[in-house]
Amino acid sequence: MLTKEAILQSYNFRHACKTFNPDKKINEDDFSFILETGRLSPSSFGFEPWKFLVVQNMDLRKKLKPVVWGAQGTLPTASHFVVILARKQPTMQFDSKYITHMMRDIHHLDDDIIQKRRDMYQTFLENDFSLLKDERATFDWTTKQIYIALGNMMTSAAMIGIDSCPIEGFKANELSQIMSDDFDINTTEFGVACMVSFGYRINQQKTKTRQTIEAISHWYR
Repeated sequence: MLTKEAILQSYNFRHACKTFNPDKKINEDDFSFILETGRLSPSSFGFEPWKFLVVQNMDLRKKLKPVVWGAQGTLPTASHFVVILARKQPTMQFDSKYITHMMRDIHHLDDDIIQKRRDMYQTFLENDFSLLKDERATFDWTTKQIYIALGNMMTSAAMIGIDSCPIEGFKANELSQIMSDDFDINTTEFGVACMVSFGYRINQQKTKTRQTIEAISHWYR
């Protein structure tokens, strides 16, 4: 087990690296480890509403660059660049093929348990969180879950000395068209939640700044 000090060192090491060393590449084993920590991340109901597109093809990165303004320095230099997709409402409906697949083929639930779980999930969607009122509400909910996997991958990378940069700066409509035209993504099922680049820093990290723990936490004893 890692010590608390080693874990905190990794958190202090991690920063949003805007430009990477283009000549230094992450080895296959290390990047597989990073992806695995994304795969093992928790999600609501265990439905895993994500897909990770690892974009190593430089021609595809060039197509992304005009519409991903938050990755102008990382798209050309990152060892690995990942577009993270979130599932949209059609596949997250309580009676969708995907949800049935997850419960039957991934969770290995019996039919009677599947029906009970489907009923509970329907209540959650319709009443508890009111997610079926519009498609954006469902997409925002699945996107929140993507950030769990994103955080886990970045932290895991930092723990083995690899830098990263989370990216939200992009033009959503134009990017959706690129996903459809050049990545063969069904954009009625998936939308881009965020992106993340990985590699090795080329510039010195600035001193990390954060609020104090007293400013951001309150105890009710």
